[in-house]
Amino acid sequence: MKTKTTAIIVALSIMSACCLGLAQVPPPDQKEEIALTVYNGGYGVVRETRKLTVDKDGFAKFIDVPTAIDATTVHFKSLTDPQAVLLEQNYQYDLVSADKLLQKYIDKPLDVVVKDKDKAYSGTLMSFDGNQLVLKEDTGNLVMIQRADNVRDIRFKSLPEGLLTKPTLLWQIGGGKAGEQTAEVSYQTGGLNWHAEYVMVLGADDTTADLSGWVSVQNNSGKTYKDAKLKFIAGDVRKIVEQQADRRMAVAAAPRGGLGEAAPMQEKAFFEYHMYSLPRPSTVADNEVKQLEMFSPVAGLKVEKKYLYAPAMQFRWYGGQYTDPSYGVTSDKKVNIFVEFKNEKANKLGIPLPAGKVRVYKRDEADKAMEFIGEEKIDHTPMDEKLSLQIGNAFDVVGERKQTSFKVETSRKMMWESMEIKLRNHKEQDITVRLKEPMYRWSSWEITAKSQDYNKDEGDAHTVIFDVPVKAKGETVVTYTVQYSW
Repeated sequence: MKTKTTAIIVALSIMSACCLGLAQVPPPDQKEEIALTVYNGGYGVVRETRKLTVDKDGFAKFIDVPTAIDATTVHFKSLTDPQAVLLEQNYQYDLVSADKLLQKYIDKPLDVVVKDKDKAYSGTLMSFDGNQLVLKEDTGNLVMIQRADNVRDIRFKSLPEGLLTKPTLLWQIGGGKAGEQTAEVSYQTGGLNWHAEYVMVLGADDTTADLSGWVSVQNNSGKTYKDAKLKFIAGDVRKIVEQQADRRMAVAAAPRGGLGEAAPMQEKAFFEYHMYSLPRPSTVADNEVKQLEMFSPVAGLKVEKKYLYAPAMQFRWYGGQYTDPSYGVTSDKKVNIFVEFKNEKANKLGIPLPAGKVRVYKRDEADKAMEFIGEEKIDHTPMDEKLSLQIGNAFDVVGERKQTSFKVETSRKMMWESMEIKLRNHKEQDITVRLKEPMYRWSSWEITAKSQDYNKDEGDAHTVIFDVPVKAKGETVVTYTVQYSW
């Protein structure tokens, strides 16, 4: 299948030698400066300082912009000619291809070389499709040439106008002077996103951990940002999304990427968000996932491992009256494992943590290998807040919950329910399991009998919490009766 490849190579060779009346590629001595700010919402802001050539009629080309650019966000400022203003802009993203070249050559002469003894056909292109070309020779004869593997070369007499090798902004600039100018240009583009990645390594006794943070930035915008100044905005920035055609190029199915050089980022509050700046330039290639160190690894972070049994939480009260005896009954026996820690300076941390995934590992002391034990996604977390990571379910801790009695007296507008929860610990150590029980049948409730004390959940007025000690190889039973009234 050399036909399309050859056609494109021929076209690019011709284009590199032709200016089309305007400078297509900046001279080598024109240095490009670029800054890139990436947002969590799947877009970024690009700021470029670049030299460009304005012709005598005020036209200029700003080439090599992202295919996912929002052209309505472009801001232009000439640093060398304050009188220059942008009067008109056209965004052209219909890039050169073999078929587009052929389309431009309808009713024009070209040469086709086939594999059969390097035989060549010359004539005017009448039509084409994926299977064949139709040429009208100088003798008036029509020749149908099969494409596929039959065509070796297609030779064009000259380059048609209006074909581009890179997405381009075509500008008409008024009020300024012709010639070379240095312009400062900013714009928004889609196809950019970032999130945080954290790696936590639990200590041998599960009371301490090491934590490191990385920024993962993904670039599918259709442009490579070389030696860019990088910033990342963490927060929920409101952006109106318009329905528009997706102009991005196809991207590789498997993104490539790797770890960046060790250089912690500088963090600061910015408006109602937080900004993370890389103190060195870095190249973000198109179709790449790049990882950059966000902060220096923290060692000796104090953590707590906790167990939670909350099988009925899915039946929380939502404003209805539930008098069906079977409502809320569940047989789920899984006990969740959590790792909790405080994001504070006293705990060697105390920095705003952007949303992202925390992967938790633990070292196998037998061979010192790091083994993965679970992961959790966190939201944007300010300093001095607690993080609770649910990383899995306990193998050796089992819960059992059942209803022991239920009664409704409609005339008195009351109902009673009694519950029994068993917690079994098959481990060699004593543990404490947090039991969460929602009062899900009605908004007015009162616990009239209980086997042990409880607390109301600070975040949910319809939930009670029992902290239940369970001996090694033992079982603890919790019972209570709740009265609902309406």
